[in-house]
Amino acid sequence: MSKLLRCDVCVIGAGSAGLSVAAGAAMLGARTVLFERGEMGGDCLNYGCVPSKSLLAAARAARNVREAARFGIGGSDARIDFQAVMAHVRDVIARIAPHDSVERFEGLGVHVIKAPARFASPREIEGGGLRVRAKRIIIATGSAAVVPQIPGIDVVPFLTNESVFSLGTRPDHLLIIGGGPIGVEMAQAFRRLGSSVTIFQRSRLLPKDEPEFVDLLRAELTAEGIAIHEGVEIASVAATGDGISVTLNGQPQPIAGSHLLVAAGRRPRLDELDLQKGGVRRTEKGVVVDARFRTSNRRVYALGDVIGGPLFTHAASYQAGIVIRNALFRLPAQADYRALPWVTYTDPELAHIGLSEAQAREMLGDRVRVVRADFADNDRAQAERETAGGVKLITDNKGTILGATVLGSDAGELIQLWALAITRKLKLSALTSLILPYPTRGEISKSVASAFYAPKLFSLWPKRLVRLLLWLS
Repeated sequence: MSKLLRCDVCVIGAGSAGLSVAAGAAMLGARTVLFERGEMGGDCLNYGCVPSKSLLAAARAARNVREAARFGIGGSDARIDFQAVMAHVRDVIARIAPHDSVERFEGLGVHVIKAPARFASPREIEGGGLRVRAKRIIIATGSAAVVPQIPGIDVVPFLTNESVFSLGTRPDHLLIIGGGPIGVEMAQAFRRLGSSVTIFQRSRLLPKDEPEFVDLLRAELTAEGIAIHEGVEIASVAATGDGISVTLNGQPQPIAGSHLLVAAGRRPRLDELDLQKGGVRRTEKGVVVDARFRTSNRRVYALGDVIGGPLFTHAASYQAGIVIRNALFRLPAQADYRALPWVTYTDPELAHIGLSEAQAREMLGDRVRVVRADFADNDRAQAERETAGGVKLITDNKGTILGATVLGSDAGELIQLWALAITRKLKLSALTSLILPYPTRGEISKSVASAFYAPKLFSLWPKRLVRLLLWLS
């Protein structure tokens, strides 16, 4: 018989979602138990956001060395010590890890159990020789890489986000299946670190983003030497004498590489939870929840990647706040994703929030206004020779902000102003009255807001009014 442990909140999974709930619950005085079978911090710390951005930072440093001549600074090509680069990635993880550690959470009052967990009944969780009876149970087990059903994939070695950051030697030629954010970010990182890179994508690159800005980003990636195959179906993969080959439908000549990275989507980690014993309904996409993240068992909540999306760390943190309000305070808080941003951390970065132009036109038709501003017209961007991209703003004809996309250096920082504007339902006039420091990239947000009013402000009637007022003076 397992030892019985009673608590208020039992969390399964110590990734971003689970840790946020566990920390909040414990600090609010709830008796909290946390199960984690793997590394504390989950994918984001160990296999996702942190290592990928650390690798991208190293890749950008290599690019800066190679292109220093454009600022009048001489130098040789960057010399890449790949083992030192990966040591940098591991060091960043190690520096952040204490924030997600067992010791920190036990210090907050959380009972951490390092073991797999599964439902024993609708209100009991079993694992690590314990049976936990909880008033509220939180499922936050995250997601894993999807392995597509491609002939040969089951007999060739391949990388996923869980193994690519453990490489000891730099790939000579990295083949990437998937042209979403993970695939595109890793493509640019490894190309800048000296690898040849080829991307295979069934649809278009970054299919959820504004096509015109994806076109600009694709041009940047292609200029760096990344081979991109879009709208293709992979017929098979096979091992070769010194690597991997990919054969495309309709193209008999295979494309050879040294390593294969699979970045073709994510699937929820649910198979070992015995959800049926907990009375929790699921589909292939994940646990079924309502807008308050309650499952079919009203004692059980689920959040993060395990519910099928949106697959972002910041979305998981946002959802954690809603779960805490519902599970502990019994407040009917619901999710609202109208102001949920996302960023692809390439160089230049591609950031988006709200509706795309296509979505807005489907909803509002000809009441949609689209205005743009280019970094080529931004003095700071010119000074730093980073002028690719700009801002595309989607509004209605009254100036209500519906969505925004930014392509450019630090787009992930610039999108935050638009997140505030949409969240607080600000009019564009609120942005045009801002006094912003010069020269900064942030001025482009004021420029695009001003562009909305420019046709009216500089039309015939304002000009006539000015002439009249000057004549009267």
